[in-house]
Amino acid sequence: MAVAERLKRRWLGIDVTYLAIDLIRKRLKDSFGNELADYEEIGIPQDLPSAERLFQLNPFQYECWVLSTVGARTAREKRGADRGIDGVMNLRDEYSGEYRKIILQVKGGHVTVSQIRDLKGVLEREKAELGAFLTLKRPTRQMRQEADAAGSFIDEQFPQQRFPRLQVLTVEDIFNGKRIAFPSWWSQDTFKKGERRRKNNPEEAQNNLLKELQEPYHSQ
Repeated sequence: MAVAERLKRRWLGIDVTYLAIDLIRKRLKDSFGNELADYEEIGIPQDLPSAERLFQLNPFQYECWVLSTVGARTAREKRGADRGIDGVMNLRDEYSGEYRKIILQVKGGHVTVSQIRDLKGVLEREKAELGAFLTLKRPTRQMRQEADAAGSFIDEQFPQQRFPRLQVLTVEDIFNGKRIAFPSWWSQDTFKKGERRRKNNPEEAQNNLLKELQEPYHSQ
């Protein structure tokens, strides 16, 4: 797809996992930036009913999809024990050069206040700066109160700014554009960035390819 986009050709890509789809999406954006042509994603949840259907069909793929919507990567490559961590975001502090970590937990079914308490414990164990609880169902008032009790994260470089240490976002919030709150001077470094590419027209690309193929024979 990246090669076809560089050659300004029409393309169609198919993959069965949301993890792979998210990596493809990021590579296209990194490679072409504002030059990336408009394209349509089919099969990606676009509303709450389709998100619920995905959870019912495949909870693990639902988890990968939710993580991709906030720029996180899965903490496990397949189903299995997660030690309380479904996803992670690695961010680089542009001032100190240090790396910061946000850990995430994703839920699709019934949610309880005990899950928030568990995530608070994981935050302490992992020594993560922030934590996020992403849920398909609406959290209860007690859950939000428990999350608020985790306090605020304060970056010593800018002590006047505070960020909730444990944040609760619903899938509906995400559809409405809400994202995890963290300092603007933390740059996303969760994924390796794709190499920037310049688009070529097909004729130019074909001529360059022919030139590359002919060069070894000329040197002989």
